[in-house]
Amino acid sequence: MPRLQITTPDALADESGAEAALRPSRLDEFVGQPQVRQSLQIAIDAAKGRGEALDHLLFFGPPGLGKTTLAMLLAKEMGVQLRTSSGPVLERPGDLVGLLTSLQRGDILFIDEIHRLRPQLEEFLYPAMEDFRVDVRIGEGPAAQTIPMALERFTLVGATTRFGLLTPPMRARFGIVERLQFYAPDDLQRILLRSAAVLRTPIDDAGALEIARRSRGTPRVANRLLRRVRDYAQVRADGRVTAAVAAEALQRLNVDEFGLDDMDARILTTIIEKFGGGPVGLGTVAVAVGEDAGTLEEVYEPYLIQQGYLERTPRGRQATRRAYERFGVTPPAGSQQALFDG
Repeated sequence: MPRLQITTPDALADESGAEAALRPSRLDEFVGQPQVRQSLQIAIDAAKGRGEALDHLLFFGPPGLGKTTLAMLLAKEMGVQLRTSSGPVLERPGDLVGLLTSLQRGDILFIDEIHRLRPQLEEFLYPAMEDFRVDVRIGEGPAAQTIPMALERFTLVGATTRFGLLTPPMRARFGIVERLQFYAPDDLQRILLRSAAVLRTPIDDAGALEIARRSRGTPRVANRLLRRVRDYAQVRADGRVTAAVAAEALQRLNVDEFGLDDMDARILTTIIEKFGGGPVGLGTVAVAVGEDAGTLEEVYEPYLIQQGYLERTPRGRQATRRAYERFGVTPPAGSQQALFDG
């Protein structure tokens, strides 16, 4: 795996099997997001008590925090089937008709990256979500007919990393909207201890905490780092993951004690060294580091901003005093950071 990918919260193509094996099987096994879990448990208990389907749900937040896992757990808790798709995959209304008509009463349809649905598909979903029907168009031209088709009452679960890109009519049709936050190191430590048990990897609390601290608040990253540390421990140590073994393994992967990797360092040092600390436009930074602007905005920036290394201003991105300190650089004279330091 390229080092630049080791801490990306996006799912990688070859990780689907490994992720599935580490997912919890019940909602009470899901670690972290206590307010979300409590809200979902109340909704589940109420729906089951009334014998109804769940309200439509929307999960939003950075990638890798458990949106897909929660959708799977909802289906298990409700005892229904789960159908999955994603916004980019659905191209025509016919794609949705096939999915919707295959749903039984109470089933859950999970659409990842729902903000990337085409406008015509969004409009096609509105009557399905509200009235549980779809209008199927038969034929073309003046002779075309539209036939309404009834659907079973189902639950749509949407997931998005870009809540602001959802249209207001789509957002308004979700009865439950939950935001997933980055995880605290203690929660990630618990996740890692459970994952290590599933992987049959000996690990102590200190080793799990060392990995957790460098996991960017993201379970997907934590589990990925655990697998790489496990490999290192097997080859270079006695197979047991301790704090020292984890630190050495992660240092070799260029993941520092703050969870910053090569790309994070390139972003921050580029802004500091080439653009005087900013402000500088996102597109300019993307060209300078050789990365897609959308990837920078969705994948890297949220963690850098949360940790206080970067800020978004009306004029562009700007490195903070903490970023200068991290790389041992003095803010240039006359800059905003230097004025604050003075």
